[in-house]
Amino acid sequence: MNFISDLETELRQNANREEAISMENYMKNNFAFLGIKTDERRSIFKSKYDQHKDEIKSNFRTISWELFTKKEREFHQCGIDLIIKEIKKKYVVNDIQLIEKMLITHSWWDSVDTLAKYALGHYLLQFPEKKLEVIESFSNSENMWLNRSAIIFQLDYKTNTDFDLLKSECEKHKHSNEFFIQKAIGWALRDYSRFNPSGVTEYVNSTNLKPLSQREALRNIK
Repeated sequence: MNFISDLETELRQNANREEAISMENYMKNNFAFLGIKTDERRSIFKSKYDQHKDEIKSNFRTISWELFTKKEREFHQCGIDLIIKEIKKKYVVNDIQLIEKMLITHSWWDSVDTLAKYALGHYLLQFPEKKLEVIESFSNSENMWLNRSAIIFQLDYKTNTDFDLLKSECEKHKHSNEFFIQKAIGWALRDYSRFNPSGVTEYVNSTNLKPLSQREALRNIK
């Protein structure tokens, strides 16, 4: 694929090992990096996108996944940027398979949180009849990142948030000792508290969430 080849060439030509070491340390050495900062990476991505728009439009799912299978984190980030840019309002039912595959591959908070909010969340807005089935599957999974996704997928929903479902997910996972689950519960509740502070306060005060989840949930409520 010409787009991937050209993008890879340009990214590798702009690699910075000193920056890469700093990035790798920040991400707990879970991934290799080229050392390209976000603004520069996005500028390179846009340039190559504009040159290969027709190729991308007809094959963006395959291209996104191929980028996601490469070694360095910058390629994963480009794959996520591409799928979110291209798939919006163009979902097909089977896209949940690709979304799940990306959520459980090279998983860390940066990729999972973006995909959960902008891919999973928007997919379920287009196919609301799939919501309970998908969230139950993710929530019951042994994969912690799918559990986290089931908790935070409504971050972009604002007043359309299904508060009963959010509370159900919090109840299911509130005893978890996993930092990323405790943080997700607090984050999801805090986000929704902008629209229903009394409801979130009442829920937090009536259940025994972990201290981290409680603090995060109530942080912006006065």
